[in-house]
Amino acid sequence: MAPRDTTAGTRERARPARDGLPREHVSEIQRMRILAAMAEVASERGAGSVTVAHVVARAGVSRRTFYDLFADREECFLAAFEEAVGRVGARVIAACERESAWRERIRAGLWELLVWLDEEPAQARLCVVESLAAGPLVLERRAVVVRALVHAIDEGRQAAPSSTRKPSRLPPLTAEGVVGAVLSVIHTRLSDPKANPLRGLLGELMSVIVMPYLGQAAAQKELGRPAPQLKTKTTPARRDPLDGLDMRITYRTVRVLMTIAANPDASNRKIASEAGIGDQGQVSKLLARLEHLGLIHNTGVGPAKGAPNAWALTARGQQVEQAITVQTAPR
Repeated sequence: MAPRDTTAGTRERARPARDGLPREHVSEIQRMRILAAMAEVASERGAGSVTVAHVVARAGVSRRTFYDLFADREECFLAAFEEAVGRVGARVIAACERESAWRERIRAGLWELLVWLDEEPAQARLCVVESLAAGPLVLERRAVVVRALVHAIDEGRQAAPSSTRKPSRLPPLTAEGVVGAVLSVIHTRLSDPKANPLRGLLGELMSVIVMPYLGQAAAQKELGRPAPQLKTKTTPARRDPLDGLDMRITYRTVRVLMTIAANPDASNRKIASEAGIGDQGQVSKLLARLEHLGLIHNTGVGPAKGAPNAWALTARGQQVEQAITVQTAPR
């Protein structure tokens, strides 16, 4: 018997759909679901109590999908940590770069950090609280982030008045102490579910930061400075386009939704052809599932009356499809 040729099957799995949607983009959505789930579950249970089972149940993906993307729980936590640090870091750096003086750079960056911590409580706890118990790889990466913060604060020695620049008065260790104090306060507040919004601490934390470098008068002044006006937030694109829906997101799910969006009133056969599903039974089950979830509805009279189904997206289905389209757009 000739050896089985698996090349065609491999090409079929790797080949993008007709509209150019690669499977890797669907995997990215699944990855973001898992990272969001990790942050939520770690925030609720504590990093040491999180299991892969908890994460996949919250994310709505299979264990196989999890292990296709991550080696283990710690690698997943590290990826969630990196994702969160990347997001908040971009905001903080952008804010700092708009200012020239050290004091104003630190204040602008601290404000963005505190606002983000309020906006993203699960990711905030993951970064500040739960990262301390997430394993050596996460602790190592956390130490890198802390060193970057220490370096930024240490620049205050150059901003200090000449009378206080003596090495004995302002050792490099000063910045480590300042960062440690600020993180300790934030850690305590994030650990208390009844704590007030962190952005309310801007003046007090800035006072702690500038005291060693700029003196008592500058520290007192920070206590009385008004906080920046909080920008009105537009509704952000949902990171999880199927959040709240009791189903797993798969390549076929995405393909079917996008096919219906592009072909309103499409029949089962049309959807199966465009989505690359050869089994009519499978496409019928998937369409029934999507209808049950309120994402699509049948606008036709149906086979029972001698006519094909005609599927269209509901308003909720349009929201989900648009969110998926944004997430799967080439970067």
